[in-house]
Amino acid sequence: MAALHEEPAEVAAVKPDPDAGTPPPPAVPPAAPPAAAPAAAAEGEVAGGGGDAAPPKSAAPGPAASPAALDRQTLVAVLQFLRRSNLRESEEILRREARLLGDDLGAAALSPASAGLLGGSGSDADSGEALLGRGTGAAAVAIGGNAATVATSSPGVAAVAAVPAGKVGGAVVVEDQPDVSAVLSAYNQQGDPTLYEEYYSGLKHFIECSLDCHRAELSQLFYPLFVHMYLELVYNQHESEAKSFFERFHGDQECYYQDDLRVLSSLTKKEHMKGNETMLDFRTSKFVLRISRDSYQLLKRHLQEKQNNQIWNIVQEHLYIDIFDGMPRSKQQIDAMVGSLAGEAKREANKAKVFFGLLKEPEFDVPLDDEDEEGENEEGKPKKKKPKKDNVGSKSKKQDPNAPPQNRIPLPELKDSDKLDKVMNMKEAARRVRLGPECLPSICFYTFLNAYQGLTAVDITDDSSMIVGGFADSTVRVWSVTPKKLRSVKTAADLSLIDKESDDVLERIMDEKTASELKILYGHSGPVYGTSFSPDSLWATDHYQPLRIFAGHLADVTCTRFHPNSNYIATGSADRTIRLWDVLNGNCVRIFTGHKGPIHSLAFSPNGRFLATGATDGRVLLWDIGHGLMVGELKGHTDTVYALRFSRDGEILASGSMDNTVRLWDAVKAFEDLETDDFTTATGHINLPENSQDLLLGTYMTKSTPVVHLHFTRRNLLLAAGAYSSQ
Repeated sequence: MAALHEEPAEVAAVKPDPDAGTPPPPAVPPAAPPAAAPAAAAEGEVAGGGGDAAPPKSAAPGPAASPAALDRQTLVAVLQFLRRSNLRESEEILRREARLLGDDLGAAALSPASAGLLGGSGSDADSGEALLGRGTGAAAVAIGGNAATVATSSPGVAAVAAVPAGKVGGAVVVEDQPDVSAVLSAYNQQGDPTLYEEYYSGLKHFIECSLDCHRAELSQLFYPLFVHMYLELVYNQHESEAKSFFERFHGDQECYYQDDLRVLSSLTKKEHMKGNETMLDFRTSKFVLRISRDSYQLLKRHLQEKQNNQIWNIVQEHLYIDIFDGMPRSKQQIDAMVGSLAGEAKREANKAKVFFGLLKEPEFDVPLDDEDEEGENEEGKPKKKKPKKDNVGSKSKKQDPNAPPQNRIPLPELKDSDKLDKVMNMKEAARRVRLGPECLPSICFYTFLNAYQGLTAVDITDDSSMIVGGFADSTVRVWSVTPKKLRSVKTAADLSLIDKESDDVLERIMDEKTASELKILYGHSGPVYGTSFSPDSLWATDHYQPLRIFAGHLADVTCTRFHPNSNYIATGSADRTIRLWDVLNGNCVRIFTGHKGPIHSLAFSPNGRFLATGATDGRVLLWDIGHGLMVGELKGHTDTVYALRFSRDGEILASGSMDNTVRLWDAVKAFEDLETDDFTTATGHINLPENSQDLLLGTYMTKSTPVVHLHFTRRNLLLAAGAYSSQ
């Protein structure tokens, strides 16, 4: 997926400290709608933005002006805005870059063409702002350090200064393909390359000598600063200094960044940086750090006293510091949330309302049939039926207050076959075993033999009647796991002889001569990495183009899962984040960070409130979707967690791993008494209890078969699958 940003445009100021030395460069709020900039007092402030100015891009020609004239007029408007805002330093730098003298600025401002473009009348400041706010989309101006960047969707007005795709200075800039040269130009610098090691070691010494409460938070700076300082040295062709810098400090980084550092170590020349996806992702997405206000003020004072402009510029240009009021977070709290390719998730990213409740089930009568008559015992007396218990997370017959409106997304009407399937589901549910710590499920394991490491995907139908495997040899193999065999449809000539009005027409169209336990499907030209059985109701199959494209991950998407109410989709990625997408509009409404490796498994609780995720780090993380918080961590697996599944009643969570084990966890106990008060939600503080062993109900080992899929039947029998490994 392309690395695009879905957050609303925002620019927050970095407030100078009057008691410290030279204050950091200010940031200017957007020229258009004030609603786009959240109040710093309410949500904390954000440090970041700005950087060196890049050469201006050519503007698109308007209907009544030449390209050169329009370029000049746009540049004049920005310079006037900077002058009226008393940002002389930024104005001078931009003028030098554009080779525009002060006299030229005054003459251009008085020219009729400029006046026409700026709106004709009014003051210069008003005219400049009129241009910046002109058109179908509001422009945002972000100024930090010594750069001015303008992004606008106005027709005929291009961006001044080349900017990369993504978030620049707090303003959202959407481009289909980032301009590589523009991205790399941000690494132009005038600093002495021989002093980079001294700058970094000086900051490292300061952080290591600071108080314990601040040390854990400020240590988050090490990795992003290390990466950007190394890339600056490489881009400016200081190859020997870059090699020395990398060898000296790469061992100080956290272990979960080792894969990224391995890729970084291959970038030793300026030419290597062009077209490198990892570098572009890191450059176009600001690395997010969440730091308390006290820790941030301590860092700012230190950099000002030492006049360490090189590091301060990187903080301003490449980092997004999410500042919160309150006590600094502990090392354990920070470690639980960091580890993704772009740092932590912004608190703003998890504040949208999510309708996680379940839709009201349609009402229809359940007819009695032969299975119900089996309730009679040998003496012919009917058995007393036990009252049905309310299952945790079962679909409610009453309207859930957290459920989306029934007509929020267009759901297909139930066909007769759908109703029949729901009737069968309800009958099975009536005979469902109620699971718990004292009543664990039976486990049936399907082992694929002679797969020779070729099994790449597994799925089981909802009614547990068929199992499918995708293989590296491009085949898809379907097995029947019931006495009922798989059959093909009769030929067209035979179908024409069938009475289409008969009650058993679905049986008559099947060819009994083709009945077998296995069917092999051909057609792919590469390994089959995903298989899924479709329900009877398919949406929008008349469209050959995607209805929604969910863009935002910085690396490959490795797993997906629909929410139980079908209004949301969860995706896991190799960028070590989980995102929740709104099907209605395609927006990303949740970003979860905390895993230290690519995500490979997702599972929603039956009631839709919680999400469980597994990754290559062997951890299972639990998330509260409504509050956007991590609420649990299950430790025990020693290898990648490839399978997760909640029992039908939501009481048990099963996890399967490449360590050849299936583990059962007490989901009810894991989610009870959650701390989700207003302070926790606002600051993102979490205190994860070390109770994995208390929640672990059982561990079941295979002889030598990694677990790649789990499935609870409608009666809560647990089915597991994997390919036997001789190693």
